[in-house]
Amino acid sequence: MNSSTRANRGSKVISEALKGDDVEPGYVGFANLPNQVHRKSVKKGFEFTLMVVGESGLGKSTLVDSLFLTDLYDDTAIPRVVDRIHQTVEIETNTVEIEEKGIRLRLTVVDTPGFADAVDNTDCWQAVTNYVDQQYEAYLQDESGLNRRHIVDNRVHCCLYFICPHGHGLKPIDIAFMKMLHTKVNIVPVIAKADCLTKFEVQRLKRKILEEIDDNGIKIYTFPECDSEDDEEFVQINQELKGSIPFAVIGSNNVTDVRGKQVRVRQYPWGMAEVENPEHCDFIKLRNMLIRTHMQDLKDVTQEVHYENYRAERLSSQGEPSSPRKTIEGMKRKSGNFDLDDVDTAEISEKDRMLREKEAELRRMQEMIANMQKQMAKQKGAALDEKL
Repeated sequence: MNSSTRANRGSKVISEALKGDDVEPGYVGFANLPNQVHRKSVKKGFEFTLMVVGESGLGKSTLVDSLFLTDLYDDTAIPRVVDRIHQTVEIETNTVEIEEKGIRLRLTVVDTPGFADAVDNTDCWQAVTNYVDQQYEAYLQDESGLNRRHIVDNRVHCCLYFICPHGHGLKPIDIAFMKMLHTKVNIVPVIAKADCLTKFEVQRLKRKILEEIDDNGIKIYTFPECDSEDDEEFVQINQELKGSIPFAVIGSNNVTDVRGKQVRVRQYPWGMAEVENPEHCDFIKLRNMLIRTHMQDLKDVTQEVHYENYRAERLSSQGEPSSPRKTIEGMKRKSGNFDLDDVDTAEISEKDRMLREKEAELRRMQEMIANMQKQMAKQKGAALDEKL
């Protein structure tokens, strides 16, 4: 059943309920709540922010294009080696609106060119942690404002961390980065360019990476536990995804005809590796996890765990808010030689005025809500009296 059919059916049920034409005796109508939530969510659309981190040349851009069937990185220029010697980590964001069967998704991809590319990579993760914190702070400020109906969520919901396949496990920089970010964002480790490894080498590298993640106390994204209410198919998919971490992936923008179907492949003199063939890599499992089965859980964990941790820490360190003039006076009392006349009193007065206006508007809104609640209570009481 598509979204329009479901919405129409929900509207019909609502109309019948409002008319009193209940199909079943004792039918109240709250069983229609899922249809209401679905209709509202479809109208609003969805937002998802994906961060990709890893060394240059690991196929990050290609994998993102393959995952969402987009061309976000068509015009990406490859920097020269001499330019990368002292290169600093940059933050680049690309946002695209994707629509599928009437469902709109606002996808933001956060790239980190320059990560681990310089000769000295000391604190190369600082730009990434600063960006994550900035998005949390922006969301906190919007959430604390008066107009909270149209908050744009740019918080990072998932970080795909690309691990080089040429090695015997994690590098020191991999461990340092994940330990700095694992309490701030959902980290999903992936083994890049898995087509250069045999099946045995892939399994051995996966075991080694998981051992080192556990030994270093790194918390990667944890799949939710299934309960008795989940269907068997989802339980099986969840178990398969758990057993595939870290995902060994291949990306490609080369599309060719294979058995009458257009598929993305990597061609070699001896044959080809199909991106969407589960026998060749874990691309399908990663895409299913990110988009089809666990996208909402990634957003929920971001909201309920990482953002709430940031919010609690931020509010506890902030203490009670005070007006600008009180802050200046407190500094004067503390230092003893702080001259209040040196401060732009006009600016302070303006901030005081804005603060008072916001407080007055907040009080008016509270009074309006209280009056509405009283009116609703009176109407409800009158309706009960009529029935009696």
